[in-house]
Amino acid sequence: MATPLIAGNWKMHMTINQAASLVLKIRDAIKGVHDVEVVVAPPFTALHHINYLLAETPIQLCGQDVFWEKNGAYTGELSPEMLKDVGCHYVIIGHSERRQHFHETDENVNKKLLASLKEGLKPILCVGESLEQRESGKAISIIRKQVAEGLKNVSHGHMKDVVVAYEPIWAIGTGKTAKPEQAEDIHNGIRELLYDMFNLEAVKETRLIYGGSVKANNIDDIMAQPNIDGVLVGGASLSAEEFARIVRFEKT
Repeated sequence: MATPLIAGNWKMHMTINQAASLVLKIRDAIKGVHDVEVVVAPPFTALHHINYLLAETPIQLCGQDVFWEKNGAYTGELSPEMLKDVGCHYVIIGHSERRQHFHETDENVNKKLLASLKEGLKPILCVGESLEQRESGKAISIIRKQVAEGLKNVSHGHMKDVVVAYEPIWAIGTGKTAKPEQAEDIHNGIRELLYDMFNLEAVKETRLIYGGSVKANNIDDIMAQPNIDGVLVGGASLSAEEFARIVRFEKT
């Protein structure tokens, strides 16, 4: 079984001082935790300072987004090389908020993912359907397309570094959570697609994680599902106490 991955996406929250205070509390609250990989994604402004505070801890740093070029006249963007330079091991790619507010396409997501892998970053590829798409019965077809396009031209050898995060758009920040059985059904469909796209050896270490109003009171039920290898946490990751409880989920 793959090591569970618990990732906290802080989104556009936290000044540098606030981020430092939070990460110190998280660092203390999860001391002694084993067999779980913990990742935090602060805003870009705090990455350098948080990397310093995470030195000699098992917590790893993650970027919230990236651009696909190595350098150039791209005002406001950060390259994979820059994220690596500041201490990132992971990067979130294709989050629904990026797709919705900044009109990211599957093609752009794929470019970002390939560039990140080339630089040695581990991409967390986000996919998910809207409420309208779910109610019309198109959820799995939409998600399969996002996965297939997002992983286009990825080599078999790189799949061990890829994480796929299923985040139903209707459950992000709404307080609504996909029932564990609903999430498991989608995860199973994604895993079947990965087996079609790659060989079994290539994807046996590929982790599928769930995101969408993950909280301390539902983490145990989510992690009890056989095809869910972790979670991408939004709002609950801004509370050290709640995030620590999520990291310390009860194994059943």
